[in-house]
Amino acid sequence: MSNIVAIVGRPNVGKSTFFNRLTESRSAIVDEMAGVTRDRHYGKAVWNGIEFSVIDTGGYVEGSDDIFEEEIRKQVMLAIDESDAIIFMVDVNSGVTDMDQAIADILRRQGKKAFVVANKVDEPSRTYEADIFYAFGLGDIYRISSVNGSGTGDLLDDLVSSFEKKRTATGPDLPRFAIIGRPNVGKSTLVNTLLGEERHIVTPVAGTTRDSIYTRYNKFGHDFYLVDTAGIRKKGKVTENVEFYSVMRSIRAIENADVCLLMIDAQQGIESQDINIFALIRRNNKGVMILVNKWDLVEKDTHTAKHFEDVIREKTAPFTDVPVIFISAVNKQRIHRLLEQAMKVYNNRRQRIPTSDLNEVMLKVVEKYPPPAFKGKFVKIKYIMQLPTHAPSFAFYCNFPQYVKEPYKRYLENKIREKYNFTGVPIQIFMRKK
Repeated sequence: MSNIVAIVGRPNVGKSTFFNRLTESRSAIVDEMAGVTRDRHYGKAVWNGIEFSVIDTGGYVEGSDDIFEEEIRKQVMLAIDESDAIIFMVDVNSGVTDMDQAIADILRRQGKKAFVVANKVDEPSRTYEADIFYAFGLGDIYRISSVNGSGTGDLLDDLVSSFEKKRTATGPDLPRFAIIGRPNVGKSTLVNTLLGEERHIVTPVAGTTRDSIYTRYNKFGHDFYLVDTAGIRKKGKVTENVEFYSVMRSIRAIENADVCLLMIDAQQGIESQDINIFALIRRNNKGVMILVNKWDLVEKDTHTAKHFEDVIREKTAPFTDVPVIFISAVNKQRIHRLLEQAMKVYNNRRQRIPTSDLNEVMLKVVEKYPPPAFKGKFVKIKYIMQLPTHAPSFAFYCNFPQYVKEPYKRYLENKIREKYNFTGVPIQIFMRKK
């Protein structure tokens, strides 16, 4: 279960610069999701091998000074609710302001772990100026420069060591299926249909569901946790703070799920925001299937479903090995089929291929079509194994791993998919030095 860290503070203290340093500096693993929050304020960071999510609460405050203060206060309260640790950023140039003091008062009363970070300590002579922030009564002061990165190592060491080991479930170790999608595509209706009761409030107003709700489903031979999430809204639509944190809850649900049921509206077709959500699910290496809801409301001929599915696969390329099911949550159309398929995807994600079997199959594939030579160097793949990771990952051991490019990795992935059933599951291919 991923930890969430929120960066709070008044405007212009350097929150976004620090956020960018945390996330973009590790671009191999980090990929901010454009289009979910207003200005890409959600990212992933890794420190000492520990991955965590980062929220920059900057950029969500508009209006006059009075409204400004009220909005910041609300933002801090929401950050406290949603995050596991808080970075409270202040500016050494301006010292303690009234707004800083107000934020400090909230943090002190709430008792959640807060790290006071004095930014813009760009040279050693400014170090002692940060002592003024001890007045907050929130413990140690971390002196950093967001611009050049000085001081961030000590802060991040202490930050990640403060994370508690989280248990992903209270109760039995069951599959977790998260129902994900834009607001108003019918997620809550689907949950109610499955459970056979009005468990969740369903209204035609987008954004009714504010939280991720876990419900155990144990019927018809199936036993799993169902997660109904707040709809992920389009960039520019996340206007109120609560909405912003609903997005965070949906992201948290994706991170904590085994399989994500991405729901789209048949009447609207697959939109750019659906593709963004699909990309986030894929980057988190979760199982995924696409549910086209409200299919009963679409005028159809014999080719409608095939054409709709082709458009989906074209837009989700190159990862097209994904089940697409046309449903009606209201009319209970194909509901049992979607449950069976979700369990198949879950099992596909957990399967382990014996190393001997993998080598027998894949070494023949490589022999038939070896990696292209690069700068006169011939790549020889000697050995293949599946790595002991949650999601399927395969290591190909060879003499020149750096010369194997993406198209060949995709070729290997396709051959693995031809031989073994990984439908609905992202696969990672790694080249390693033999």
